[in-house]
Amino acid sequence: MNEAPSTAPVCYRHPSRETQLACSRCDRPICVKCRIDAAVGFQCPECVKKGNKGVRPARTAFGGSRVGQLGYACQAIIAVNLLFLTASAVFGGPRAIVGGGGWFGLLGISTPVTEWGAVFGYAYYQDGSLHGIANGEWYRLVTAMFINYGAVHLLLNMSLVATLGRYLERQLGPLRFLTLYLIAGFGGNVAAYVFHPQNQYSAGASTATYGLVIAVIVINRRLALDAGPVIPLLVTNIIFTFSVPNISIAGHLGGLAAGAATAAVLAYLRLPRRTLKQVAGCALVVAIIVAAALARTSYLLS
Repeated sequence: MNEAPSTAPVCYRHPSRETQLACSRCDRPICVKCRIDAAVGFQCPECVKKGNKGVRPARTAFGGSRVGQLGYACQAIIAVNLLFLTASAVFGGPRAIVGGGGWFGLLGISTPVTEWGAVFGYAYYQDGSLHGIANGEWYRLVTAMFINYGAVHLLLNMSLVATLGRYLERQLGPLRFLTLYLIAGFGGNVAAYVFHPQNQYSAGASTATYGLVIAVIVINRRLALDAGPVIPLLVTNIIFTFSVPNISIAGHLGGLAAGAATAAVLAYLRLPRRTLKQVAGCALVVAIIVAAALARTSYLLS
């Protein structure tokens, strides 16, 4: 005895599965595994995909991506700083991590890595070779913000990245946060280049992290949030800067100034064309910093 073939509809993605469900948008049959809950009924994966194409991704109050909630930028910054300290220990020995002097012997010693990447104006080394930013080693104005003298120095700076940095990355998004961090560090390093003796080394992530401290205050004021808890941290860091020997006062204050200016650009420039305005504002801040570096170079070479 022959059975009549089934006339029940089958899932368009799985022809072997009978179903009584259908996509509320295109009306194609879908099985339980393919259905996606919608405001009304169910939708198939293709209709959901097409619908998402017209949905703009969520943005923060300052135009940044919500990906900043994951903290990828902060993690990358910490990883780069750890990488430089590891390289410093490989080429300089264990005392590059601790026991080299400063802060009761808690800081690390200078190593070939710190000598290569620190802010250094213009002078001859003992072997007779000429080095420094004025000699064309412009990379020092960037690398110096990722170099720390030992584990304690690194821990102090990265604790600010892990706390204040994560907060700022959530508010600004990863790209705007990285822009803030890099401009603050760059500005602090240029200030050290301009105001330090030309044969003096200077390095540390604090040029950038000081910018984060002031940026939290600027961002919170823009959001009408209480900035009170951060102000004592700022005051403490300023007192620390002026009271502890061998601290780069120019680097710290330069990072504060550059961080404040960049944070103001990101926080107070609004729609329409907010991103374009922010790019132009940040470019102006960078141009002023670069002009200061070029003026210092011209002076050292004259």
